[in-house]
Amino acid sequence: MATTDHTTRTASRLITPPAHLVGMSALLGIASALAAAGTVFIPDVLSGTAVMNGSARGTALVVLLVGVPVLTGSVLAARRGSTRGLAVWLGTVSYLTYNAVMFCFATPFNWLFPLYVAMLSLSIFLLAGVAIHAAEVGRHLSDSRSPAWVSVYIWVVVALNSLLWLRGVAAAVIAKEPTAFLDGTGLTTNPVYVQDLAFWLPVMAWLAYSVATAPRDRVVLVAGGLVFWVIEGLGVAVDQWMGYRADPTTVWATAGAAWLFVVTTIIGLVPAWDVLRRLPRSRR
Repeated sequence: MATTDHTTRTASRLITPPAHLVGMSALLGIASALAAAGTVFIPDVLSGTAVMNGSARGTALVVLLVGVPVLTGSVLAARRGSTRGLAVWLGTVSYLTYNAVMFCFATPFNWLFPLYVAMLSLSIFLLAGVAIHAAEVGRHLSDSRSPAWVSVYIWVVVALNSLLWLRGVAAAVIAKEPTAFLDGTGLTTNPVYVQDLAFWLPVMAWLAYSVATAPRDRVVLVAGGLVFWVIEGLGVAVDQWMGYRADPTTVWATAGAAWLFVVTTIIGLVPAWDVLRRLPRSRR
């Protein structure tokens, strides 16, 4: 009993996020809101193809209406001692990092570029800081575990995405014109392939392994990764819909893909909620 009480008191102190992470989150929220609002509302700021402009505005709309508010709410919850708030904070920062890359590398250069770079820089450093803090908190949550079936879910999603992207890469590499698959986008490469294959999918695969081996220090990281997938799924659904509305003839965005991601987002809510509910509401 004494050991349990000591663990609880220790976690209570640790759950309070460092002030510099809170301050960086405020800056990230401001940079993200300004970058997203400019992308959505400023006429002619985007000079890409119609479908890519529509998709960029769809992404920016979700950043503005979902990403920034959820970031703000999760930081406030984490400051009050909520472990669940900490996990949502981590997932939201992951989402903003992912889409900051898209703003920087999948959007034609425009006068919002400094805001895109600020968003990317802040989100990268904040992602590292919040992840380290979440792992430290997780080491003191001996009563929290991720269910084994979540590991299977993560592995399935990672495997399907990896196979899909690698098939596209392989087809492009052996083609006479390797960049032909990018026709109609205005891109010189695919930043989704780059960041998914180089970072996000390997990280989620590692988290799936973590669920299977059940190290308690990663339970908050697992929850954060699942929250990231939920918000990103919603973002892809919206960017597909707006890209399709901007150019119904394109193969790069379809109404069917939009509805597919609505369904996968709803499915993704199940493991995300199951892991989040296993975390203590508060350690205070």
